[in-house]
Amino acid sequence: MREMEFKMERPGLLKAGDHITVTEGVLPSNYYYTIDPSLAMSGNVPFRERMLEREGEVLEVIENERGYYVKARFGE
Repeated sequence: MREMEFKMERPGLLKAGDHITVTEGVLPSNYYYTIDPSLAMSGNVPFRERMLEREGEVLEVIENERGYYVKARFGE
C-alpha cells in the first residue's frame, strides 16, 4: 500500500471513503498527480517514486492553517 497527500483548494470536494482516480503529469525531472476532475494536486514526485496505481481511496481530509489536504491510499 502507498499513501500520498494532495492539496485541495476548497473544502467539501472529497470525504473519507471516496473512491478516486488520478491523472499523471510530467515535469522535466518529476511527476505530479491530480485527483480527477482537478479536485486536488500532489506535490512533485521524483521519477524513481512514480506511482503505478491510478485508483485509490480517500483516508481523510485534513484542515490546518495552510489549507485542506487529502490523504489517500493506493494499492501498490
